[in-house]
Amino acid sequence: MNDFSDNIFYTPAVENADKGERLDKFLARVLPNLSRSQAQRLIVGGNVACDEDTVADNSFKVRLGDVYQVLVPEASDAEPEPENIALDVVYEDDDLLVVNKPAGMTVHPAPGAYNGTLVNALLYHCKDNLSGIGGVKRPGIVHRIDKDTSGLLVVAKNDLAHQGLCAQFFEHSIERTYYAVVYGLPNPVNGRIEANIGRSRFDRKKMAVLENGGKYAATNYKTLENFNGTAALVQCNLETGRTHQIRVHMASIGCNLVGDQLYVKSKKTSVRGLDAETLAFVNDFPRQALHAASLGFQHPRSGKKLYFSSDFPEDMQFLLKKLRSF
Repeated sequence: MNDFSDNIFYTPAVENADKGERLDKFLARVLPNLSRSQAQRLIVGGNVACDEDTVADNSFKVRLGDVYQVLVPEASDAEPEPENIALDVVYEDDDLLVVNKPAGMTVHPAPGAYNGTLVNALLYHCKDNLSGIGGVKRPGIVHRIDKDTSGLLVVAKNDLAHQGLCAQFFEHSIERTYYAVVYGLPNPVNGRIEANIGRSRFDRKKMAVLENGGKYAATNYKTLENFNGTAALVQCNLETGRTHQIRVHMASIGCNLVGDQLYVKSKKTSVRGLDAETLAFVNDFPRQALHAASLGFQHPRSGKKLYFSSDFPEDMQFLLKKLRSF
């Protein structure tokens, strides 16, 4: 039975009998009351994702073990409106742009967040420079980072860029580096986490490490700074792109992200060695201390390798300053 929450459907995991089926056909078959033409419109509209990556091609062949997330907009929803919201544009050409998203900004309009999103801002910024995704003038969201994660995103302006970038994300050929501030000190300090990730059986808002089921996930991490064993700055490089992968993998080794409102059981985490003022500041950090710091990919038109980096935002800089001064 499909879970339905906030207009988001989750398909069953693709089985051997389904493997290789067209995505639009698969969705129409496994989701009740969804026609194939409706499935096609949702796919083209950027409303279908696998993990954190958008699937833009109706003819995409589903893969064994995949679970697809389908956002079904309410019938009364209007198309996203352009909004004059300042953007930190790191790079832009006729095919794509790279933006440095601030923490607190939702990427795509969804129930409860129809305005103030990155898509609203991009529609205003790009204006007539969008040749269209699937025949509609809209930015192509090819991957997402959580609302409360800061950092780099690449966005397509046309079908060629959209399909080319989506293919790279699904092939896991995109280079992505994140920095996280975690409670405790990873053991070992540098390592690799291989643990399947799937939706939690106890809380559908959460992902979890699963012994049986889920999808293969691998994170390589390196401890960059050790704050007296009470906290650490960790570099994470993703080999896969599962939903909440860094947050779940680091929690699985006992190193929850500072400020994580979903996976940290108590906002008043007890950490030995910190003075009361520093502990209070760390525990009250308002969002997960996670920053998408670098992004590398092949330009879908020219084939040129592009690489971008982003400095820590002010809130994480101040968090690190507090920990370094202790």
